[in-house]
Amino acid sequence: MDSSAPPGLSLVSILSLLACSGQLLAAVLLTRRYCGRSSTQDWWILLWLFYDVIVHLTLEGPFVYMCLIVVFQEGPFVYLSLVGTVEASDGPLAELWKEYGKADSRWLVSDPTIVSIEILTVILDSLLALLLIHAVLKDKYYRHFLQIALSVCELYGGWMTFCPDWLLGSPHLNTSSLLYLWVYLVFFNGVWVLVPGLLLLQSWFSLRSLHMLRVDQSKAAKRQ
Repeated sequence: MDSSAPPGLSLVSILSLLACSGQLLAAVLLTRRYCGRSSTQDWWILLWLFYDVIVHLTLEGPFVYMCLIVVFQEGPFVYLSLVGTVEASDGPLAELWKEYGKADSRWLVSDPTIVSIEILTVILDSLLALLLIHAVLKDKYYRHFLQIALSVCELYGGWMTFCPDWLLGSPHLNTSSLLYLWVYLVFFNGVWVLVPGLLLLQSWFSLRSLHMLRVDQSKAAKRQ
């Protein structure tokens, strides 16, 4: 979706980008506080994980809240009713999402696919990231299981966010502005493709090293 007059950098755009920078700063401070004697590689992984949790809980969490209400009724069912939208909401976070909605209008109107993905993202991905932080800090045996699971969830979420719209010809995406295309759509979403991909690669090499070590130990034991 292209508009005839590409917009410039507005005050809301600047404040939104500053808010995202504040989230990154908080992640850096948390990493410096808790990383301890972690390796350089794990320091960067922890930085990403803290940032990931902060974004999911402080940015995407309020988005889900603005879109959904949980209604409990008799029986074992929980019904999620779409009762609100970002477009109809007020407040600083609503304004931030309205700004992003200029690049992808589905976020303004509680698109069912987007909301469904975000529910899982806020709940499941945040939990996995928190558990993975603990696993990295404590060097737990299940660290790479969680790292692979979280990375796959993040990649799948990114794919399902954009693929349905691509198949329709991208009617909801506004690429008329460099800000909307390269910052909002490509950069902010691309980070959640690049980093999970790198984490999968890191898990691959770590598990490969462990396997080779076990094979070498087994061969050494047989020679004795």
